[in-house]
Amino acid sequence: MAGLAITPVAITPEAEAQTLAAQRRRAPPARDVARLPLVLLDPGHGGTDPGAIGTNGTQEKRITLPLAFELKRMLEVGGRCRVAMTRTSDVFVPLARRVEIARTREAALLLSIHADAMPAGQSHSLRGASVYTVSETATDSLAAALARRENQADQAGGLRLPSVSPEVQRILLSLMRQETRAGSERLARLAVNALDGEVALLNQPLRRAQFVVLKAPDVPAALVECGFLSNPQDEALLRRADHRAKVAAALTEAVHGFIGRRSLA
Repeated sequence: MAGLAITPVAITPEAEAQTLAAQRRRAPPARDVARLPLVLLDPGHGGTDPGAIGTNGTQEKRITLPLAFELKRMLEVGGRCRVAMTRTSDVFVPLARRVEIARTREAALLLSIHADAMPAGQSHSLRGASVYTVSETATDSLAAALARRENQADQAGGLRLPSVSPEVQRILLSLMRQETRAGSERLARLAVNALDGEVALLNQPLRRAQFVVLKAPDVPAALVECGFLSNPQDEALLRRADHRAKVAAALTEAVHGFIGRRSLA
């Protein structure tokens, strides 16, 4: 309002000290933070690999990175986990390297963030988010085609396992994968449930396909397709920070549900 004078409020040293003390009480000790589970966020594509291209030229890599940053911020505010990212800038990271990061850092889970697009000449009416887990057989032809396109981002991709005899390797993989795949399915269901009602979902939103980035045998993982850039409505929404924040908030809920409530008191 014109003419309205704003009087600055003086902050006394006592009040400032009380504020700092309260902040220190809320902040968990470093030794406790180190014990929190590590959540690895994987913004799809990057660098020379733009990913899917929208009807209005939106590049997938320019959607996935800011969405992952917002998800990281929300998870860190929650204080229940540590958060790392496979990339924090517009760089290319091979698929095998993304898997390696998850394994070497002993991540509690890997959440890969993507946005899909239908090939040129096909219908632009398909829209909605979906969540994938790894499988040797795809849910349907759409899932199989999507996995082929994503895996082509790194033709040399694949899981590097320890050098052991084939018999030992089969036993280790069988034991690890049983538990890991159960965890991946749980993570994916939590993500779908959290997204439902917040954003449009693809028909049959829980899907499976042979994604290289999800193949770590000892890290539960899911890949979230946040919408179709080939659909003008989805593309416009994904370009908006408030919509990406809505997606991030739903995924935060899913991650919290997966890792469980943890108290640092």
